[in-house]
Amino acid sequence: MIEDAFAYLLDGSNWSGSEGMLALLLQQLLLTATALAVACVLGLPIALWLGHLGRGGFLAVNISNIGRAVPTYAVLVLLSVSDAGPFGTAELGPYGRAGFATLFSLILFALPPIITNAYVGVREVDKDLVEASRGMGMHGVQVFREVELPLARPVIVTGVRLALVQVWATATIAALVEGPGLGKVIVAGFFNSNYGKGIAGAIVVAAVALLLEGASTFAERRSDPLRRATPSPRKVTVSSQRDDGREATGEPLIP
Repeated sequence: MIEDAFAYLLDGSNWSGSEGMLALLLQQLLLTATALAVACVLGLPIALWLGHLGRGGFLAVNISNIGRAVPTYAVLVLLSVSDAGPFGTAELGPYGRAGFATLFSLILFALPPIITNAYVGVREVDKDLVEASRGMGMHGVQVFREVELPLARPVIVTGVRLALVQVWATATIAALVEGPGLGKVIVAGFFNSNYGKGIAGAIVVAAVALLLEGASTFAERRSDPLRRATPSPRKVTVSSQRDDGREATGEPLIP
């Protein structure tokens, strides 16, 4: 089956056309990016504001926990069987069949890590730094912009990173309600007993997930102001004068 999977991946004809692997890959990337962007727009302002105020933590965390407890596939199916409004398996532009139901389900799935990390990141900023900033004459918005947000940024980016990888992997379930994405390859392969095809789709999903994880981890490290402010170790050579007047160089030291 593994040989069949790689044979499927190496066949260029499987990557071309409107139903080829490349088109399905782009569809799933579009689904993931849109769901993540909407979740950030909806979740980040509320979570950051509550974290700055130091209130509403119970509400924010428990709403996130409820979001984790709701099965994404169950939400997708319930929205897909309804024909009210934009729901159901109707086409939604580039998002394909059941596009609205798929996006709605993925947004709900992305919100918990984004809200939780954003709230905790701002809430856990050192209170001594906050008080010192207020003592220097900064008002609330300045404290948030200049102190709390930069220090909380790594934790916030971690939440977005978790949501990104989770949403990408979960977007494959769209195929179960005739939606777009690489899930079509996986479902069609296993449904028709073409296991090499199904495994090929799973390999591509896993490979892209690793790439997204690596890129977002790099962005997370770059967003840490403390990491960027730490100077790199420099070698310092200690010199001394020998008795004969010539210079003697000691071993390099790292301060």
